[in-house]
Formats: sequence, structure tokens, C-alpha cells
Amino acid sequence: MRVLEILLVGIILSGCSGLMMTGSSGGSSVETDRPSQSQQASDSAITARVRSRYAADSLVSRFDIDVQTSGAKVTLSGTVASYAAREEAEKIAINTDGVKAVDNQINVEYPQ
Repeated sequence: MRVLEILLVGIILSGCSGLMMTGSSGGSSVETDRPSQSQQASDSAITARVRSRYAADSLVSRFDIDVQTSGAKVTLSGTVASYAAREEAEKIAINTDGVKAVDNQINVEYPQ
């Protein structure tokens, strides 16, 4: 009888392991990495604000800097002619409303 109880508890607990591990009792759930529409709109607004601030800056406006935003993280890329321009571009981006982080991938190539 004791062996039967232990076996029964083991069977019951093994059926619950999916619940304990995944937080659901069955079926399947599909998770996507796509941002919601509101997040996409927010990211687009952040990108527009950063680009607008670049256009108004006398140092940064001379360069073609690409701005991409995902999850309020701004990624900067392109090429500038000085470290001062690179740092200014990063400073402008991080001080823009809504920006949580900046990944500065801007290259510096001095004119010849």
C-alpha cells in the first residue's frame, strides 16, 4: 500500500512539473520578439526627436548619422570626422526624451 501511495504521488507530481516549470497547465503559447504597436510608435517618435535635434546642431548636422530605436534603446551608426562629433551625437541622443540607452557605433575617419 505504501509503495502504491508513493507511486501515485510521483505520477501526480510529474504531471504538475509542466505547471511548475512553465506556469501553465498545457497547450502552447507563442511569444514573439516583435514590439507592440505602442512601442513601435514610441520608438519612431524617439528616432524623430533625435534626428530633429541632430539637424539643429551645428556640429552633428554636417554628418549622415543613422538613428535606429528599439525598446527605447537608440543605436547610432555612420561616419563622422572627429571624436567631438561622435561624442556630441551620443550626448544629444542620451539627453533626448524617452531614450533609455544609446549604442554608439559611429566611426571616426579624419579627412585627408
